[in-house]
Amino acid sequence: MDVACPLEHLMVIQSLLHGWFLDRISTVAHSAACEGCFNMADVLNDTAAQLKENLTESAQNATTKPQATAEGMALAYGSLLIMAVLPIFFGAFRSVKHHKEQQIFSKEYINLLLTGYFFFLGVLALAHILSPITAKLLPDSIPNTQYHLLFTKLDEKIVATPEDEKKESETNVSVSKKKSEGTTSVSDVSDTEEFINYSFNNKDLICLGVCTIIGLWYLWKKHWIANNLFGLAFAINGVELLNLNNIVTGCILLGGLFFYDIFWVFATDVMVTVAKSFEAPIKLVFPQDLLEKGLDANNFAMLGLGDIVVPGIFIALLLRFDKSLQRRHNAYFNISFLAYIAGLMGTILVMHIFKHAQPALLYLVPACIGAPLLLGLIKGDLKPMFQYEDHPSDENKDKEDKTSKTEIKKDK
Repeated sequence: MDVACPLEHLMVIQSLLHGWFLDRISTVAHSAACEGCFNMADVLNDTAAQLKENLTESAQNATTKPQATAEGMALAYGSLLIMAVLPIFFGAFRSVKHHKEQQIFSKEYINLLLTGYFFFLGVLALAHILSPITAKLLPDSIPNTQYHLLFTKLDEKIVATPEDEKKESETNVSVSKKKSEGTTSVSDVSDTEEFINYSFNNKDLICLGVCTIIGLWYLWKKHWIANNLFGLAFAINGVELLNLNNIVTGCILLGGLFFYDIFWVFATDVMVTVAKSFEAPIKLVFPQDLLEKGLDANNFAMLGLGDIVVPGIFIALLLRFDKSLQRRHNAYFNISFLAYIAGLMGTILVMHIFKHAQPALLYLVPACIGAPLLLGLIKGDLKPMFQYEDHPSDENKDKEDKTSKTEIKKDK
């Protein structure tokens, strides 16, 4: 076969196929005509004509493409082959050398970056948790001056003049007075996009200062107590702010993370390595040799924040479901909370017996899902449980209200 003329071979194959299709179609058309199916024969003839036209057009398009010589094709394919193997060859040998040397982004630099990142987040999260507590502990003699931080975006077409700024300041004063009196209307507020709208007082500033001192302590010493303060703040804020809309979503999330946690703990050492390597408040730690060494203890047991926050947002969803039922007791919250405690104790027991890190969700997920579902099956609440939504759509809102009223009547 002549490699230099692939187009000629294509034309020969095309002509053979064309002849075969015409013979087959003519035979079918003839037999159809003999049987009196002239309409079918016409359709087949039209199809043959269309096929012939398409093949002719394809042949014309093929002839317009410039032909490549054997030398050009060899050069192109050879270049692609070389460019494909070069990265693999040099990259493989460089990886051996790079593995022995210190990486550009070593563990120390990554820990430093994470430390700065979690410092700012930890201070804000801790201040958000401690602010109500400090407001009650601080004496009333401290002046409680109110502040309002507002950062908005105005329309680009608006060009502010000194007179406009004066009018705007007067308008803002009047609007803020109306806000304090509770008489603000929609027309009083300009149509602007707000980025930051935060109110705080002197007690909040004091709380922020205290949390900043704790953050500096964490930066300087990386003490486990400071780590736990930040970790607890992250966990509480996570359970508070992260919401699952319905029970089905929560079951799917926990079920997926159930298998995820098992794989990354038992099949690989990724989870354990990350937990031990990165010095960041992504876990809660407590020294096992505290009684012997005091606050300087360094033999830690640890629990990842994911094992707290993920089941926590599901348990919080069950508490909101309890509130929607308007019953005397938060039965589903209580049973799921006790199930979480039992699952966590089972995790600790197995870890102590086998002396090996355990995927906590292996024990927490069946407990946190199974206990409320079993209680719902006993109490007959499975249907309203799976129909409950934090933010129901307009179509489901009326159904949920009717369900809640029915449940209240049953409880009474």
